Amino acid sequence: MRSQPNQAFKPRIVLILIAIAALGLSGWLGIHAIGGNQPLASVPIPLTAPENLPQTPSQWRGRIDYRALDRQLTDLAQRPEMAGLAVAVVEDGELRFVRAYGVSDVTTGTPVTAQTLFRWASVSKTTTGVMAAALAKDGTLDLDRPVAAWRTSLRLPRGAEAQVTLDDLLAQRTGLTKNAYDEKLEEGQNPAQIRTGLAAAPLQCDPGTCHTYQNIAFDAATEILSAAADKPFSSAVEDRFFLPLGMVSAGFGMERLTGAADWAKPHRGHRVLPVKEAYWRVPAAAGVESDIVDFAKWMQAMMGARPDVLPQSVLQLAHRPRIGTAKLYGGNLRQAMGDAAYGLGWRSFTYGGHRLEGHSGAVAGYRATMIFEPATRTGVVAMWNSDWGFPFRIPFTVIDSYHKRDDAGWLDLSELPPARNVAAAAAPVNGIPKG
Repeated sequence: MRSQPNQAFKPRIVLILIAIAALGLSGWLGIHAIGGNQPLASVPIPLTAPENLPQTPSQWRGRIDYRALDRQLTDLAQRPEMAGLAVAVVEDGELRFVRAYGVSDVTTGTPVTAQTLFRWASVSKTTTGVMAAALAKDGTLDLDRPVAAWRTSLRLPRGAEAQVTLDDLLAQRTGLTKNAYDEKLEEGQNPAQIRTGLAAAPLQCDPGTCHTYQNIAFDAATEILSAAADKPFSSAVEDRFFLPLGMVSAGFGMERLTGAADWAKPHRGHRVLPVKEAYWRVPAAAGVESDIVDFAKWMQAMMGARPDVLPQSVLQLAHRPRIGTAKLYGGNLRQAMGDAAYGLGWRSFTYGGHRLEGHSGAVAGYRATMIFEPATRTGVVAMWNSDWGFPFRIPFTVIDSYHKRDDAGWLDLSELPPARNVAAAAAPVNGIPKG
């Protein structure tokens, strides 16, 4: 009597296997078509199931004291300046810790999860730098070519766009005053028109001679890289990097974020802020959003974990310091840093005798940071949906724990004044430029 169900069951198994094969083939073809000239179909796309993420103490392994870190982050997330927080740690190249805290929306109490989308803000510049480096290695882009040769909308004082190269642009060596005309972008003006108007902006130094952080000028890279890749900038990044890295949540644009089922609303203290499109309109400078898991995948790729997608030669070209910068952050953390520099959309500096790399970002109601040590392939990605700058300290607590140094108290909340005025306490931390 059992033979009949078994006979009926075998064709069902065959049908299921055929369906899986068909799905795999359609995925192969779809990715190949999306990838344009890049052979993406030959690149494996790893997907990490939520149940396999290291989210519980029983899964935490390594040199870092993850239980202590979890306690500190739990306390941090309960501060009135905070709303939600997502953190991932990569230790020795492996994802060892993923945790979400707080809420994505204080009005609904919806909790943050590992799949909640946040904005990368200026960490987006790292995608621009490696895209430029990748195209340069392809031979389709000359980093030493003057910006004017690309017929972009960017105009600089005294016609300097004829001398400033793409390398200068991405290393923030335009000479313009810091964050030139960002206020015009925030007012809703067209970024291409603003870039043209930069011809009348004041200079901080002669172009090519100093580091002056920009968003609008930097986003001329959107025009240049789109032309070099022969497709929209966002599609070029997604096709060449995000898809083959398995970063299925990562992409560009406000509608993509706000249309998601699980996304973090921007906050200032306990007040939800309106979503502003301004910095999404400069995608090369601040256009990316993703969940924390895909943010960690990006950091791993930046560490050299996926040479099939991002070869070491591309990473070295993008990350190599071009120009010295002022120290980031403020207070004791600023004093603990040294030898700060900027590459192609990349920061680097020393901390505790170790060279660190990455970037941080800030836009209204969102903050993000990615800091890692290339030598040990250990680092942190964190995103939170508030204006408070204190969590920028998280990576340094983790690096200290990895190297078994005494706790420097970077996440010691007892030193903070009572948060009576949340709006005032949530002001951006010194040293983190907008974008």
